[in-house]
Amino acid sequence: MALLAAALGIIRQLDHLPYQSRNLASLAAMLAALALLWLWWLGGSRAPWRWRLVGCGTVLVLAGLGAALFRIRGVTGDLVPILEPRWRRAPAQAPVVSPQVQPARTVQPVQRSRADFPQFLGPNRDGVIPGVRLDPDWAARPPRVLWRRPVGAAWSGFAVVGDRALTQEQEGEQELVTCYDLATGRPLWRHADPARYFTTLAGEGPRCTPTVVSNRVYTLGATGLLNCLELADGRRLWSRQITAEAGSTVPEWGFAGSPLVLADKVIVSAGGREDRSLLAYQVETGALVWHAGTRAANYSSPTLLTLAGRPQVLMFNSRFITAHDPDTGRVLWEYPWGTGHPNVALPVAVGPNRVVFSSGYGVGAELLEVAEGAGGELSARRVWKSPRLKSKFANFVAREGHLYGLDDGVLVCVALADGTLRWKDGRYGHGQMLLVEDLLLVTAENGELVLLRPSPEAPNELHRFRVFTTKTWNPPALAGDWLLVRNDREAAGLRLALRSGP
Repeated sequence: MALLAAALGIIRQLDHLPYQSRNLASLAAMLAALALLWLWWLGGSRAPWRWRLVGCGTVLVLAGLGAALFRIRGVTGDLVPILEPRWRRAPAQAPVVSPQVQPARTVQPVQRSRADFPQFLGPNRDGVIPGVRLDPDWAARPPRVLWRRPVGAAWSGFAVVGDRALTQEQEGEQELVTCYDLATGRPLWRHADPARYFTTLAGEGPRCTPTVVSNRVYTLGATGLLNCLELADGRRLWSRQITAEAGSTVPEWGFAGSPLVLADKVIVSAGGREDRSLLAYQVETGALVWHAGTRAANYSSPTLLTLAGRPQVLMFNSRFITAHDPDTGRVLWEYPWGTGHPNVALPVAVGPNRVVFSSGYGVGAELLEVAEGAGGELSARRVWKSPRLKSKFANFVAREGHLYGLDDGVLVCVALADGTLRWKDGRYGHGQMLLVEDLLLVTAENGELVLLRPSPEAPNELHRFRVFTTKTWNPPALAGDWLLVRNDREAAGLRLALRSGP
């Protein structure tokens, strides 16, 4: 036991190891110590044999009873196992009816709004919400939960268009795209496909957020099923299995890159070799327009940025950052990255030719500068590298010369000029965030909403509001004064007070 205490003390001081690796090493040390203690009691103690056998038998019975009564329901963002009773059942849901492909017909488009949240991370896919002015005084005007309902397992977020809220879920062997009434949470339609992703560590169900353009919904399932659905009723217009077309396999944690729609193309990360890492399909028919790149897929979504005067689709692939021409898919530049651990957070543009990437597991953040050479080719060079912002899968934001993000679950402020740490305060776990003017809205991993007004001097936490009591990894959606939040068990629709006047 003394050796265990010493080992844990040493492991926790190994700052060069990622926080998650130290947790796993600590768990391994504790299990090894318990096993050795059990063996010592059986073969090395001086207790009577009857006591030894009774003690060892009792330990085995308790271990078996624990395994029979409890199961591991995934892990936290820090890779700590989450135990739950085996008798706990998922909330019951209505039977699924999958719409069938029907002849083309005229469907009245759903009414749009300037406050729509039509895709992953909002209108511009950057976690910054324009045109919304939240009232920061939650003490006087707290959030109001107007509806709450069970949902199927998934780490997807909501897309909001007009009076409709869309997400992805898992129910048994069926992978769902679901549409709810924004004001009431009442189900409007469901589309179901026979597909299921599940592992003990990663959990169950899809990971992507729907992308809504015009009267169409584009979704990517955890096993690689790309759908184009009618917004009005969920009717399937076309479907593609990207692993078959790319010659790739499902990534360890499932496909997690939400579709990117640009003009007449929908772009997805498939991770195939031989110029099939990134695929672009025609939005109307689903015909393959182009394929390019050779890097294995990871868990980030494709995003469009303009750097060095050139529009480019950036992909945070496994071990490489790759930039593609959006019209042809041609690789414009690449940059090596990381140690093979997951890359998830989207890149953040911080100038006309500068972009920041960040990932967890001890990797950190880098500011890259993209420049055009004499022959017109593009290349990226490092401006600075910092271990102070390690975004495992929480997306981060930039504001007034500083980056705000979750560094292994703790909120940090990093100077954009050189990557130095301004402050580190507030363990919110591996949740997500949105920037709304000068306010930061964080959905913490423990299910709380946290409102802050961060500055380079301090985080300035204003209020907390409890929504869920279980692990919450899903990204939130803010459409005007409507905030939609969910996890792998339930979803809720909240109204936030808006600020009036100057």
